[in-house]
Amino acid sequence: MTIAVETVGASEHVFVPDTSTAKHYRNALGTFTTGVAVVTVKTPNGPIGMTVNSFTSVSLDPPLVLWSPAKSSSRYAAFMAADHFAIHVLSAEQDLISTRFTRGGLGFDDLPWQENSEGVPVIQGTLARFECALANRHDAGDHTLILGRVLRAAHREGEPLCFSRGTFGRFQSH
Repeated sequence: MTIAVETVGASEHVFVPDTSTAKHYRNALGTFTTGVAVVTVKTPNGPIGMTVNSFTSVSLDPPLVLWSPAKSSSRYAAFMAADHFAIHVLSAEQDLISTRFTRGGLGFDDLPWQENSEGVPVIQGTLARFECALANRHDAGDHTLILGRVLRAAHREGEPLCFSRGTFGRFQSH
């Protein structure tokens, strides 16, 4: 199989995204630095969360946000069943919270949390929090786009935790 990647100049790679260029496509997507968030829901077996970098604002009026879980995630079904969820934007000092909610992480074990009025687990002290009611879901290839109507929001001062090219870091302004 031939990988159709053209090198332009000293460092730019031009390609058509397909299975043979998946690594190049993932590397190109990784150049977009994102924040890091943990999405939480209540399940019949207790609270669960998922670390994501797919969070984005959609609308101010009405207040809508979006995130997109992978269909291959072992937690996917729990998030699809939830009518309410909370998105917690992490600060630069909260990288250990992010690892709690990745595959094999500790999750809520020994982590202080509270339940909001909709029964959603809420982690206090994050940089920002958006407590949401499900507004809509849209199929999007190997992910699902989940739109939430923000019922309550909170935020505090601090530096965001950033994710770029497969690593966590800090935002530094000039």
